[in-house]
Amino acid sequence: MRRGTVRTSDAPQHSTRTQVAIIGAGPAGLTLAHMLAGQGIDAVVLERQTEDHVRSRVRAGVIENSTVDVLTELGVADRLHREALVHNGFYIRLERTTHHLDFHRLSGRNAYVYGQAEIVADLIDGLRAVGREPVFRAEEVSLHDFDGTAPSVEYMLDGVRHRVDADVIAACDGFHGVGRATLAPYTETLERTYPFAWLGILARSTPVTEEGMYCAHPDGLSVHSMRGPQLSRQYLQVPADTRLTDFTDEQIWTELARRSAADDHPPLQTGEIIDRSLAPLRSVVTQPMQLGSLFLLGDAAHIVPPTGAKGLNLAVSDACVLSHALGAFYATGKREELDAYTARALPRIWQAQSFSWNLTSLLHKFSDDPFDWELRRARLLRWTSSLDEQRALGEIYLGLPFPTSWRFT
Repeated sequence: MRRGTVRTSDAPQHSTRTQVAIIGAGPAGLTLAHMLAGQGIDAVVLERQTEDHVRSRVRAGVIENSTVDVLTELGVADRLHREALVHNGFYIRLERTTHHLDFHRLSGRNAYVYGQAEIVADLIDGLRAVGREPVFRAEEVSLHDFDGTAPSVEYMLDGVRHRVDADVIAACDGFHGVGRATLAPYTETLERTYPFAWLGILARSTPVTEEGMYCAHPDGLSVHSMRGPQLSRQYLQVPADTRLTDFTDEQIWTELARRSAADDHPPLQTGEIIDRSLAPLRSVVTQPMQLGSLFLLGDAAHIVPPTGAKGLNLAVSDACVLSHALGAFYATGKREELDAYTARALPRIWQAQSFSWNLTSLLHKFSDDPFDWELRRARLLRWTSSLDEQRALGEIYLGLPFPTSWRFT
């Protein structure tokens, strides 16, 4: 029996054939489906959760210029261009003083604030409009013969077992998905775990600044961003073992206000907290990101700390690389581009990891050592005073070019 062949005792009752089976209806899977549709390549998207659940997940909100360009080319960015907040850079608050890093002034490019749930909704609606609706509630997904000649995916839907035969399987189902777990014995995982987490809130309150802000404080980081004119997304650095019940709403607002206090801005505005979350901070890269006909994309292949807001953007970058490779495969019948998928995708992934590690290391409190604080403080002051530093920072923050076009020709 080949690697990846784990047959169940129950034979599928329904079988279909497609060119690419996509596991996961997140940004990576849905974007890839649109890219393949744009090249005339048949694909089916299988998602374990319900559509309502997928549409309601609160995730990343900062979208790179490069990602917006791709979504625009795919024809799914009309609402984004109407509703997104356009940002020139971000703020750093240090020792009660607020500094604006204006990357647009240096590069002519922007970042966009538009929630992942909105992007996912636009992508789902776009697929439905062209008759490529994802299959939701696809449970007990298993992958078969991906290192052989007859790759397939099996799943249960409403108590009935289905099989999808495909040339290629794209696993876009996240860090805990079946794709990553299936490839785990054949890959290397490089990982760094940080000794803290982010306690996040979504609140009905006016954002403290016009663009996102990092407040570096000796007692830990606070982050202040927005989802709209009266909707803020804010985070506190907390110990890694923190529970959501450890802080009352009042305690959260008190600590956010203390860490973000400034002499040059009004006090932080509070409001009703409508959502809470806890996010551990870790950096993970799985390599290679492929074996045979199985490919990992997005969080299935890598995790970045939320500090740099790179997760969704890397997912779209991965989709570009695989879409281009699949276009080449179906146009030429040759596997060279598919075989080079990992080598093409990894350099940009490691640039994003480096950027996220840099931000995470400088903005967070790792110890009570005053020497450590002074080193971080000196580096942050350099960021706020040097245009050369800001130009280099902005190049990656606004988004490096994607490794390939999503279209082969």
